[in-house]
Amino acid sequence: MQHCFTLGNTGKLAELAPQVAPQACNQLFGVERMTKMTAVTVEKIKPGESRIEKPDTLVKGLVLVVQTTGSKSWQLRYRASGVRRRMALGSYPDVSLADARKAATEALVVVTAGGDPVGEKRAEKVVAELSERDQVKNLVEQFAKRHLSTLRSGATVKRELERHVVSVWGERDIHSITKRDVIDLLDGIADSGRVVSANRVRAYIGKFFAWCVERDVIDQSPAAGVRPVAKERSRERVLSDDEIRWLWTACDRVGQPWGHLGKMLLLTGQRLGEVCGMTDREIDGDLWSLSGERTKNGRAHTVPLSGAALDVLASVGRIKGARGLILTTTGTSTLSGYTKGRNHLAEAMAEIASEEQGEPIEIDHWTFHDLRRTCATGMARLGISVRVTECVLNHVSGTGGGIVAVYQRHDYAEEKRHALDAWASFVTDLVKGRRADNVVKIHA
Repeated sequence: MQHCFTLGNTGKLAELAPQVAPQACNQLFGVERMTKMTAVTVEKIKPGESRIEKPDTLVKGLVLVVQTTGSKSWQLRYRASGVRRRMALGSYPDVSLADARKAATEALVVVTAGGDPVGEKRAEKVVAELSERDQVKNLVEQFAKRHLSTLRSGATVKRELERHVVSVWGERDIHSITKRDVIDLLDGIADSGRVVSANRVRAYIGKFFAWCVERDVIDQSPAAGVRPVAKERSRERVLSDDEIRWLWTACDRVGQPWGHLGKMLLLTGQRLGEVCGMTDREIDGDLWSLSGERTKNGRAHTVPLSGAALDVLASVGRIKGARGLILTTTGTSTLSGYTKGRNHLAEAMAEIASEEQGEPIEIDHWTFHDLRRTCATGMARLGISVRVTECVLNHVSGTGGGIVAVYQRHDYAEEKRHALDAWASFVTDLVKGRRADNVVKIHA
């Protein structure tokens, strides 16, 4: 028969003690006899065949628990509002007998005053868990898992939310975010010269808060009624011939990885994410094949690589990784920090231009996407048809949209090759100092 023992049973134990051997008593009740507890006895007490609970003779309710494995720990037993409580005070020898008595005494003072240390601690834990559940960083993670993961642009949205929102509000409770907070966040992004990014973040924040409303996390979106930071203007930035030459030289000066990235963006005209995600598996000879999962419009795309582009790829110092990424600094992930990378190239361009001209030269701001526009404009200068240029860029709108996209199955493979070869030759001539005044146009 299994018996339970508390401090109130000492009389019964004393009654039974003369009839039962000490060792048998330990096995029967799992409790040491009421001998005075000292630091020495705590140290010397040995484990038995079952768990031993040795009550302290000085502080009522304090118990030393000795497991069959030999591990020892302290507990405080008390009642609060008629409910039995067990309060863990720590393991021995980390917590000595003196420390355990002090902690137990402090807790009993609270109990005497009507408190409940264990109950209060549990309540605090629940409050902390609820508070952590509603932290912005955790909700963004849930938003990404349950919603963004189903979207093609989900990875981009998550990256921007982490970059601009989680970095600022991550530890805050979502209920504390106000409309003023949203406006201040967007103004800060815009004031740094990234008006377009501010407007994009506004849209992402709006979707995030709307999702939180649907999930009954918040009653109303603090982004409701927040207008775009500023009206966006269509970008028309195209690098001049001198700027193309300075950029190429800057790419050589900056080196891997941003120099190689800049050259590949300029030579191929493909999107930033597509070039950054290029892998060895996608390259077959002089063809670069992208699956629909890798393109913005979801359509598979093949890019003929010019001799100049192949030379750039051959000069990349490879970092091995399971994914086979070409432009990477880790071997496991694509490049990040695009703004800093662009700034390195822009600063080098300004230095090169100033050295060449013999005076400080200020170059208008440009982005990596402008290199795609520069490539398209350059092919137009060479007399390449709009339809072929759209095929090179993998556009499905314009001349390639509508009925043409349905019935026109010609892939323009040769035309794309001629166009990109001609563009590469044009860029190479500029870099070598040959003027492009007399451009020889090719015909579709």
